[in-house]
Amino acid sequence: MSMSERKTIDLEQGLDFMLKGITKLKNILEGLPEPQFSSEDYMMLYTTIYNMCTQKPPHDYSQQLYDKYREAFEEYIVTTVLPSLREKHDEFMLRELVKRWTNHKVMVRWLSRFFHYLDRYFIARRSLPALNEVGLTCFRDLVYKELNGKARDAVISLIDQEREGEQIDRALLKNVLDIFVEIGMGQMDQYENDFEAPLLNDSSAYYSRKASNWILEDSCPDYMLKAEECLKREKDRVGHYLHSTSEPKLLEKVQHELLSVYASQLLEKEHSGCHALLRDDKVEDLSRMFRLFSKIPRGLDPVSSMFKQHVTTEGMALVKLAEDAASNKKADKKDTIGLQEQIFVRKVIELQDKYMAYVNDCFQNHTLFHKALKEAFEIFCNKDVSGNSSAELLATFCDNILKKGGSEKLSDEAVEETLEKVVKLLAYIGDKDLFAEFYRKKLARRLLFDKSANDDHERSILSKLKQQCGQQFTVKMEGMVNDLTMAKENQTNFDEYLSDNPNDTGIDLTVTVLTTGFWPSYKSFDLNLPAEMVKCVEIFKEFYQTKTKQRKLTWIYSLGTCNVVGKFDPKTVELVVTTYQASALLLFNSSDRLSYSEIMTQLNLTDDDVIRLLHSLSCAKYKILNKEPNTKTISNTDYFEFNSKFTDKMRRIKIPLPPVDEKKKVIENVDKDRRYAIDASLVRIMKSRKVLGYQQLVMECVEQLGRMFKPDVKAIKKRIEDLISRDYLEREKDNPNMFRYLA
Repeated sequence: MSMSERKTIDLEQGLDFMLKGITKLKNILEGLPEPQFSSEDYMMLYTTIYNMCTQKPPHDYSQQLYDKYREAFEEYIVTTVLPSLREKHDEFMLRELVKRWTNHKVMVRWLSRFFHYLDRYFIARRSLPALNEVGLTCFRDLVYKELNGKARDAVISLIDQEREGEQIDRALLKNVLDIFVEIGMGQMDQYENDFEAPLLNDSSAYYSRKASNWILEDSCPDYMLKAEECLKREKDRVGHYLHSTSEPKLLEKVQHELLSVYASQLLEKEHSGCHALLRDDKVEDLSRMFRLFSKIPRGLDPVSSMFKQHVTTEGMALVKLAEDAASNKKADKKDTIGLQEQIFVRKVIELQDKYMAYVNDCFQNHTLFHKALKEAFEIFCNKDVSGNSSAELLATFCDNILKKGGSEKLSDEAVEETLEKVVKLLAYIGDKDLFAEFYRKKLARRLLFDKSANDDHERSILSKLKQQCGQQFTVKMEGMVNDLTMAKENQTNFDEYLSDNPNDTGIDLTVTVLTTGFWPSYKSFDLNLPAEMVKCVEIFKEFYQTKTKQRKLTWIYSLGTCNVVGKFDPKTVELVVTTYQASALLLFNSSDRLSYSEIMTQLNLTDDDVIRLLHSLSCAKYKILNKEPNTKTISNTDYFEFNSKFTDKMRRIKIPLPPVDEKKKVIENVDKDRRYAIDASLVRIMKSRKVLGYQQLVMECVEQLGRMFKPDVKAIKKRIEDLISRDYLEREKDNPNMFRYLA
């Protein structure tokens, strides 16, 4: 059938046919007995509408059909949908709303198909809203606008019932809330303004009521358990029926009411707050505290400052304990580092272990807590314990671990572990340079007197120190350890040299050659050696010349030891003594009786040395020499003679020479080095900056040197004056607070 012969459909007749189809659709949706659409029904409707839109003017009824489409919805909503909703309430109304919305969407889908031709041409040309949108807008303007408040209140009331532990139909809520989302047609405004905002207000009020009761009746751990549970449930709630964009907003409200509002009250609860949890090692509760408070803005600040305070208090208590114990012991001994101080270091290490574990486990390695721990340790680790600086205590502690027969009996693994921890402690100590100096002194004693228990441990701690404090820190110490290895080799060569060049000294000589720059400085005196020893020294010099011409040997007799055979009347005893003591004793081979001044002249030593020496041989445990008068102190009018009656049950005895107190010297050395370091730093800074203000210069200097020690501002000021007097810097004429570098 060709176009021109097609019968024109008039408006009345066409609309009539169309409305029959719409009525059939409504009946199906209302559940009335009505046969389903067949494909013929569908095609007939589609074709009729197609034809009515494509007839020649004035029979193109597109506009009329477009209006009719909307009217069909409006009429259905007003006569059927709204009345069915207005008579229902609460949950029943919600069910009806979901059903009506579902039906409405079906109707929009079907009618949009019938009227499809309009969508393709008419609407596109006139820029009118599409059919789908017209259908949804009808529902929004007539149903949603009237009922969204009622629906929202019903939903919120169900949510509150669920919060109180009642079972509710979560699927129903999900479907209702989908309406709030879908009705926005791609925008979230309806959901956010009509539902979410009121829900958030209600949630705030709900949890505010709960929290105000709980904070009064619950302990901090119980309160936190409840809070965590609530947060978990709210998160869950979002997963089940709220829109995912609500999660952060909802949780923020709940956290605010449960945690932010009561943060300080909760943390400071007297018998169960943060301090109590730390005191009683409540690891799980502390972990929960961290989890909860990390979610609120600046929530961790008070927790970390309480942590810092707690650790500081514990550390200071250890200091006090060590002080008290040491002062009880110290009535008789002055200024020695005893067991108490060593126990103190042990305890500080245990404290570090304990709270490091807290930082890692409870506080998830958070930087705030690392910082709090560091600051706390810096406070009490830099306190003196009964007159000893922590730098010295730590060096002594290492010495005890590393030397043979030290007070610490540990397996190799335990030694490694302890050294690791000591080096970590060192990080908290301000005067690292002082530690280095004490450590070097003790290392020297261990190496030179063969007191070191294990070379591997010595090297291991040095590599740990190097990592922690940089290469400069350990370069001398490494040199010392290497010197000893070289010295052993050197001795082997010397022994071979002796067997090739026989001599008749009758003395076994062992020499340790050290590199001056690495070792602490030792006084080298021109001790008048006994002839037998002089000969040995000459032989070694000859040997050493064969190896190297460049090097000059300086002999340090104060560090030497000798084994001397004493022929006493009762029996012969071997005496282990220092080179000084041996030289003094050998004088008695040629004289029976010598005065103080004769001994002093023959040995060529100072008064201090002679007094210490003679005291060790005549007034101490072993009386090898008899002294006149027989008093406990040495004076320069005394006389000495060989005690032939001397005997001892041992075949071999060691006669100690009391060590000189080296602490003062160490501190002086460090002070001197610091002056150099400050000078060097100031010159470095000024060289690169040329002109700089006083405040800035001091700040940069402190910053540069802080890794090794905390320079004192007064000391820096003094060094600046010194550099000005030495023409490295000058003051600006018109501004005395500005310095200029003079190249």
